[in-house]
Amino acid sequence: MFENDVCPLSENIDLKLVHTSHSNPPIAIAASLQTRVLARHVSVAVSGTETPALGPAALTILEGSGTCPPSISDFVLFPPPREIEMSHPSGARRKILSLPAVHPGTDVSPAALLNALVALADDILALRPSAFPVHRRNAREAIRQVGAIQEFLTDVRNRGLALPASAAVGLCELHITLQKLRYLLCDCARPGARLWVLMRSDQVSSEFRVLIRSMSTALDVLPLASIDAAPEVKELVRLVSDQAWKAAVGTDTADALAMRSAWSILSQFKNGIAPNPGDLEQILNHLQIGSWSDCCEEIAFMQDTLFSSLDDDGEGDDQEVALLGSLMAFMVYCRVLLFDAMDDNKTTEKQTKAPSKSTNHVNLEYLRCPISLELMLDPVTVATGQTYDRASITKWLKSGCLTCPVTGEKLTNTDLVPNSAVRNLIEQLCRIKNIPIPEPNAKHRKDVAKTANPLSLAASEAMRMAAAFLAGKLAAGTSKEKNKAALEIRRLSKSNIFNRACFVEADAVPWLLHLFSSSDPSIQDNAVAALLNLSKHPSGSKAVVEAGGLGLVVDVIRLALKVDAQQNAAAILFYLSSVEEYRIEIGKMPDAIPTLVELAREGTYRGKKNAVVTLFGLLLHQQNQPKVLQAGAIPALVGLLAGEREDLVNDAVAVLARIAEWRDGTKALLNCSAIPHLVEFLRSTSSRSGRENCVSALLSLCINGGEKVVSLLEKMPVLMPSLYSLVTDGSPQAGKKARSLLNHIHHLSDQRDLALMASSAQDQQIECNNGVLGVFRSAYI
Repeated sequence: MFENDVCPLSENIDLKLVHTSHSNPPIAIAASLQTRVLARHVSVAVSGTETPALGPAALTILEGSGTCPPSISDFVLFPPPREIEMSHPSGARRKILSLPAVHPGTDVSPAALLNALVALADDILALRPSAFPVHRRNAREAIRQVGAIQEFLTDVRNRGLALPASAAVGLCELHITLQKLRYLLCDCARPGARLWVLMRSDQVSSEFRVLIRSMSTALDVLPLASIDAAPEVKELVRLVSDQAWKAAVGTDTADALAMRSAWSILSQFKNGIAPNPGDLEQILNHLQIGSWSDCCEEIAFMQDTLFSSLDDDGEGDDQEVALLGSLMAFMVYCRVLLFDAMDDNKTTEKQTKAPSKSTNHVNLEYLRCPISLELMLDPVTVATGQTYDRASITKWLKSGCLTCPVTGEKLTNTDLVPNSAVRNLIEQLCRIKNIPIPEPNAKHRKDVAKTANPLSLAASEAMRMAAAFLAGKLAAGTSKEKNKAALEIRRLSKSNIFNRACFVEADAVPWLLHLFSSSDPSIQDNAVAALLNLSKHPSGSKAVVEAGGLGLVVDVIRLALKVDAQQNAAAILFYLSSVEEYRIEIGKMPDAIPTLVELAREGTYRGKKNAVVTLFGLLLHQQNQPKVLQAGAIPALVGLLAGEREDLVNDAVAVLARIAEWRDGTKALLNCSAIPHLVEFLRSTSSRSGRENCVSALLSLCINGGEKVVSLLEKMPVLMPSLYSLVTDGSPQAGKKARSLLNHIHHLSDQRDLALMASSAQDQQIECNNGVLGVFRSAYI
């Protein structure tokens, strides 16, 4: 319209537009101006509430220099759009439905902007095949407009002619808009986020409205008359710009109905009313959630979003957190009630098979951090294009180094952009080569303590209804239904304290114990794992003991159909042994301690670890101590000191230190020749807790074993450096014990020296006396 009507201003201004009617939005007001005005910050007040609406240059002025406002230099050139799809430019993980965008820098040429815009448009058009279960009409309209814009941009780029400097402003605004639009479309198409996006329909529709019309504003600003492009392409751009204002952008009728139905069901949950399954099915059909694994995806997404919404104190936006909790319980109830078939193995198979072709020739060594030389846990990219592990590069930057460690270039900024491509590649390679996938230390860990209370009344009642339904299936269902119910309880109680309480309250514990004797390995495994989770709750452990479950747990350790069930059964005893009353009951069972010792001797790594820590708990009751010795625990524990993983060895040393505290234990340790093994462990380990437990064991052996033990230690030259190291570098407690042990050794040495000195003096006196006697004899003769 007014492509060449530019009003150069000598200084920047701030504009605030008051939005009083959706039929006459602020962008339309700005677009109708016959001069272009640039505001560095533009905000829109809708119904009296001021909210950010547009990025810098949404309403554009061209200053006399014709340049864009200063910002992060060359961001459009790096990283590529796909690299930051789910990440905020600052490096933090992007929250869903937040639409961050970075303004291109002042030094970016129109040609570079053009290339970046084509890449952004390609990314958006790649979403064209996506399902878009909600906001389908808005998404299609936005993609249609981007398709026309991409055709224009590609035509201009292919002609290869220089763009006028005045085009930079429109291209900048278009770049910002497409960044935000790409995020919004990704969120609407994201598997797992369907229910959340539906319940945020008003916000999503508003974002679509703003962005579609922002594209029109950016196109209006472009000096089309000065840009070399095909006439029909220019006309297409003008047509898109005009249609953007006429497009009906809002929440679809079907989406609005589904959203109202979901709110109604949440209200029923709140009032303790079980909703009609048909109403649940209608909502899930609308969202194209048609399987058990689809529900799992939705639950996992909302759980991740929930924990990322909570700050370190466990607090966040109360309304958002309550809604997330309610929707998560809604989806749990749907999964439990509506889907009989468990199909989560399908997605796993696809994930493991798909990447094999593209990763055959990739070496894991190339995916190590250049700083730490370790496999990257959380790869991030810096301004120079180099990728590092987040922990390493953060430490580098905090030390005051503002250069790239690899290239030596000075960093123009310290932004860390998560490199999802490298992260995905590491995961694929680890999965193919059966290497444990490293997990980054997320800022918001899933702190189970935050789940002790329900997040809303609707969530509370929905979970109680689901727990009662599953307990009923355990009691009276078919074998298939019992297996699914046990698996559901296992999943839902894994990291949620309130869910555990609901299942105990629903009387699920006795029925899970009943399944321990099942001949189906899967049923037994799921039942044991579910009971393990419930035993972590005080009421759950009480229910296990009161139902007479101790014997069944021990039997599973001895006769489990699967190794996992055996390991989990030992873990159940560990949690029960943390209660004095229950560790007494476990000790009274004739088979319990021998079974644990046998597992510590012959089990898998995890089985051994669970058995060892359970033995430690049982030793806290004095009457269990001789039973542990009689079961042959010391040879089994000493055997773990060589050739096992360090954390397991640390646990074994802790148990040995406990045994060494009483005289019978010391005697048994000496009979098993445990001292050389303990001294070697103290010399070789780097674990602070392991070194402290080891020196505790040696000190107890000295106290109870007396001079015999001290003399043995004195003859081991490798011991002294380790003790002096603990005195100087160990914890206060470890240093104190090391000094005490050194005093015992030095005291024995001093006593021996005094004895030698006394013996030598006596020999000299005898010799002197003999000499005198000889003189007397000579004189007498």
